[in-house]
Amino acid sequence: MQDQAAPVDTNKLIARVKGILLSPRTEWPLIAAEPASIGSLFTGYILIMAAIPAVIRFVSSSLIGVAVPFLGYYRVDIGTGLTLAVVSYVLSLLGVFIVALIVEALAPTFSGEKNRVQALKVVAYSYTASWVAAIIGIIPGLGLLAALLGLIYGLYLLNLGLPFTMKCPPEKSIGYTAVTIIAAIIVGVVLNLVIGSVGGLGYGMRHTFSGLPPHAGIVNGSAGAALQNWAKQVDQASKQVDAAQRSGDGNAQAQAVGTLLGTALGSGGKVESLSADRIKPFLPATLDGLQRTQAAAERNGALGMQLSKATATYTDGSNHTLNLEITDTGSLKGLVGFAAGWGGVQQDSETDTGYEKIYKNGDELIHEKWDRQSQSGEYGVVIADRFTVKVSGSAPNIDVLKQAAASVDTSGLAALKNEGVQPN
Repeated sequence: MQDQAAPVDTNKLIARVKGILLSPRTEWPLIAAEPASIGSLFTGYILIMAAIPAVIRFVSSSLIGVAVPFLGYYRVDIGTGLTLAVVSYVLSLLGVFIVALIVEALAPTFSGEKNRVQALKVVAYSYTASWVAAIIGIIPGLGLLAALLGLIYGLYLLNLGLPFTMKCPPEKSIGYTAVTIIAAIIVGVVLNLVIGSVGGLGYGMRHTFSGLPPHAGIVNGSAGAALQNWAKQVDQASKQVDAAQRSGDGNAQAQAVGTLLGTALGSGGKVESLSADRIKPFLPATLDGLQRTQAAAERNGALGMQLSKATATYTDGSNHTLNLEITDTGSLKGLVGFAAGWGGVQQDSETDTGYEKIYKNGDELIHEKWDRQSQSGEYGVVIADRFTVKVSGSAPNIDVLKQAAASVDTSGLAALKNEGVQPN
């Protein structure tokens, strides 16, 4: 006979929520000391609390509707609303676990103790503020305020809880919190891109999945298959961190943490960005007939992750100046790939004096911004889901910036898309 999951103790759940929100200083020691497992934390707390924002999202978008000035309320159809709610719920669970893996991996860096269960505790109970605050979002116009309140109080809870759960010195908790939040934001951006891409495919998803036979699994090449593979890679990368910690080798630990973060960002592992002397030659001597008067390049890194940038200024000696910036996103290339690929990032807005738009041109993601009044703007392009080229400055029109960007050897950059990639 198979073991059955213990029923959820509603009174205990409510008491925990009240305790962590109203008296966290006394609740955190209790949380850190009580026995738990990954499974019990999910079934007894996370699965229930993470459902609150998903339910609110469904009610707000499909039952209440979104207020549109002068037009009344717009409601998303029930099927699409339900699809978005389910996807956001599942991805939020994945996000909590990924952030917990990162918190665990970072523990030795801040003189803490690695413990996956304790890491999941501090992440889950810190998220409580955002989960509960989501209830306020059911009131039209208060969604942003609810998110802000949840974020601020969640930061406070995390900073307070890390010394109890991860055993880090209190004086290092602020730095530990800051790095964790950066990782959480990046993970959140990636997951929101996934949700956004699903939103445009809601109808197609419903009909595709409804037509699958009962024994069918996730379709190869689909977003679901990509997410499934992503989760496996993150788990594998976390095991590498475990092995590095046991070895006691500081360099191996830094390398493993970088691989974990790179994997969580969808880049497939650690990516060593181009060195300064490798990226700087891509700055041409002239740009649209203007002479280069300044050039610089640098490579920066943290936690085993790297990013490189080359910049240059071009001028005709009078009033015409253009700025060029070439960036190798390194381990962030996975995030760039989400945006440029199936993330569905698009924008088209206009003002009285100009416009801004983001669009796809073949395999390239383009960003244009132009102000007719000042006759200035910027033109950027993503190359091979890894490099970005941006030209900005004053010009008669946006076509001048486009032509200047075309002076950069983008095909040469694209040829280096796999350089420095260190797969798991």
